[in-house]
Amino acid sequence: MSRLVYLGTPELAVPPLHALVNARHEVVLVVTRPDRRRGRGKATSPSPVKAAALALGLTVTDRLADVPGAGAELGVVVAFGRIIPPDILAAVPMINVHFSLLPRWRGAAPVERAILAGDEVTGVCVMAVEEGLDTGAVYAQQVVAIGEESLSVLRDRLVAVGSDLVVRLLANGVGALPEPRPQEGEPVYAEKIRPDEYELDWSQPADDLARVVRLGRAFTTFRNRRLAVLEARPLAEVPEVASGASPGTVVEEVVVAGAGALELGIVQPEGSRSMAAADWRRGAHLVSGEQMG
Repeated sequence: MSRLVYLGTPELAVPPLHALVNARHEVVLVVTRPDRRRGRGKATSPSPVKAAALALGLTVTDRLADVPGAGAELGVVVAFGRIIPPDILAAVPMINVHFSLLPRWRGAAPVERAILAGDEVTGVCVMAVEEGLDTGAVYAQQVVAIGEESLSVLRDRLVAVGSDLVVRLLANGVGALPEPRPQEGEPVYAEKIRPDEYELDWSQPADDLARVVRLGRAFTTFRNRRLAVLEARPLAEVPEVASGASPGTVVEEVVVAGAGALELGIVQPEGSRSMAAADWRRGAHLVSGEQMG
């Protein structure tokens, strides 16, 4: 089996670490972000990867400078969140588990951007790490259908696929890695989702609004207060009772969109718990014809 350095930070980077350890690879060092201060006191909290690594009895650092001396054959990177300097890459070759079909959706938010774009498929690539942003040649790839799933469900599926893919790739050791193939096609970049992109713009088509809801942080305003929209489904046509209404008009649990309408499923009013849209409507004494946004 291989001697590895593992570089990762968030919760989605935990399953691949467990998979590599379970496959009996020797993870000689785990690199993650420094502990963060929690609340207003002096207490700090580790990254999810650090917590998992310590539970596994692995050595953990937040210093990339510790990598060359760790004695690893290869680095495995999963959502690390930091640029790896050329001198570190020169000392230890690295592969990266990236959650898209490269070169489409290079960058920070590949799964979110695939959903927002209405892509039918995405996938996982294991690529060589180089200085460019997700530009390395690809060792292995697996396509995953997107469907109508939420971001969290789709991401969990991609993480499971990625964990299996990297274990299979390293099954015969680092020396048996295949020759990677250069990326082909027009690069598309997945910029981090801005906070304002989660606000529902009722002038947009219902299908686009439903994709924003699937990201898990969608919101609008109602009576000048924030209303989170946790679940909703698009309607191709505006119901007859709302026919002719302007975008943003609320009729029962349906909001008119720029094209079609969005039927609210689960919402969360500001300062309250999440609830069925019908319960929220009754509690708010909503009058058909009021406006969102």
